[in-house]
Amino acid sequence: MSLPDLHLKKNEDKRLRKGHLWVFSNEVDTKKSPLEQFSAGELVNVKSEDGKILGTAYINPQTLICARLLTRKANLKCGVTFFKERLSTALTLRDKIFPKPFYRLVFSESDGLPGLVIDRFDDVLSLQITTAGIELRKDMLFTALIELLNPTAIILKNDNSQRQLEGLSQESEVVYGQLPEKLLIEENGAQFKVDILEGQKTGWFYDHRSSRAYLASIAKDQRVLDLFSYTGAWGIPAAIAGAAEVTCVDASEGALTLALENAHLNQVADKMNFIRSDVFEFLKQARLENQLYDIIVLDPPALIKRKKDFKLGYEAYRRLNHLALQVLSKNGILISASCSFHLSRDNLHEILRSSGRHIDRHLVFFASGGQGADHPIDPASPESEYLKTFFCSVSASL
Repeated sequence: MSLPDLHLKKNEDKRLRKGHLWVFSNEVDTKKSPLEQFSAGELVNVKSEDGKILGTAYINPQTLICARLLTRKANLKCGVTFFKERLSTALTLRDKIFPKPFYRLVFSESDGLPGLVIDRFDDVLSLQITTAGIELRKDMLFTALIELLNPTAIILKNDNSQRQLEGLSQESEVVYGQLPEKLLIEENGAQFKVDILEGQKTGWFYDHRSSRAYLASIAKDQRVLDLFSYTGAWGIPAAIAGAAEVTCVDASEGALTLALENAHLNQVADKMNFIRSDVFEFLKQARLENQLYDIIVLDPPALIKRKKDFKLGYEAYRRLNHLALQVLSKNGILISASCSFHLSRDNLHEILRSSGRHIDRHLVFFASGGQGADHPIDPASPESEYLKTFFCSVSASL
């Protein structure tokens, strides 16, 4: 049985033919295929203006990104077998790269499963479903995961604003098995306790793994300041690697409580400080008190979530980097990161250049980083490349 057709306007197939997976609502020929005739999550055959098949997608007529391609073929049967095939492909890549099962198993479009993120914590899986198309088929997804990985627990982390845009509920829940009382992961020679249900996103941020390892390699005998520290993923490996002192600053009391537990777990609590504060206010106070740090990690949450917020967000990134440079010791290192897709690598490059000049410092990049290998980048989908990190050496003006 053929699926209903979604017809595109003339020339609106170019991006899909280049490999992208999204169809925007203004690209649809609504005379041939009125959007109101479709229900949220329904499968459709996407066709170009001349009637050629572009693939099978799921649709949500209420959203700006109204369809997302699942395959380049027509009439996909999106059941357990489909999910097992996609999950197996994703698993094959991760098993080649990582010796232990702690990683992002599915990274949405890059793994051919738009609207789905899965983080793996050994035999516990934390899922974020952000589209009606995946939500409608989640039981088949769960079956595929159980058959493939035999997890002890599957958690749905639904506290995501994207679900609201898709008209979906935002309650998180354990949908299979039982969450262990104590969930530990291993990363960069450290162990971390993870709180999936109460933590941010899926409970952990695997994307900075390689940059955090690089920090640890240069942290010996240094005084490290970890801003927006969350539960200590940057600071604790630095302390294990021999940092003289590590100060973690975050606005969340819950995150810092978990960070302290993680410090004790790794036997480095004696060289770590945990400060609950707004980072802007902390930096202003540190400057007034002439507090200086040898290495500063500036890894804020996304400060530009929508394109229209660019101007305010850019200014926030600029102020943060400017303030951080002012509490950096002579010949210190600033590690500056952004996970905002709408702040480009060039934007962050320019913020660091101008901030260095503004306070009359010689700032050079000696390394850079991006998202880890478990967050693969689809070259046809620029949205899949979001993380950028610069390692800056900062010295007196030339």
